[in-house]
Amino acid sequence: MLYIYTGEGGGKTTAALGLALRSVGHGHKVVIVQFMKGRKDIGEWKIARRLHPHYEIHQFGREEFVDLKNPAKEDAELAQKGMEFARSAAANRPNLLILDELNITIAAGLVKLGDVMKLLDEVPKETVVVITGRYAPKELIDRADFVNEVKDVKHPFKKGMPAAEGIQY
Repeated sequence: MLYIYTGEGGGKTTAALGLALRSVGHGHKVVIVQFMKGRKDIGEWKIARRLHPHYEIHQFGREEFVDLKNPAKEDAELAQKGMEFARSAAANRPNLLILDELNITIAAGLVKLGDVMKLLDEVPKETVVVITGRYAPKELIDRADFVNEVKDVKHPFKKGMPAAEGIQY
């Protein structure tokens, strides 16, 4: 099964983490690969020690935001390392493999869509894959079994409110 959470609204990663929590609750193995993220002060990173060995999270990004129109060489290198790691993680047959922000990583040209499709071909049938991020390509949407598009209707950031610890990160 392939799940995709995409769209301009917030909550795509949160939705994927909800699936992770459910899966861990049933004693299943979850591996999260975060592309373009490198902050360690986020809740999904901090919880890893408590949920071990059922929950793993690995980051392949810098703490700074990626300039999507002109990504740094380091961003491309980290994205490629993330893809290599995702491939090896899938081979270990987790129940759930979350590829967080992979859609936008593809859109920024850091990862090739063909490489993602090849990775999906290699994932064992018993592993559910979740891909998050804005700008999901049509080819992934067509391949997916479940697609949610998150629409931004109202967001506190637009009023200048900062991100809330434990809610947005």
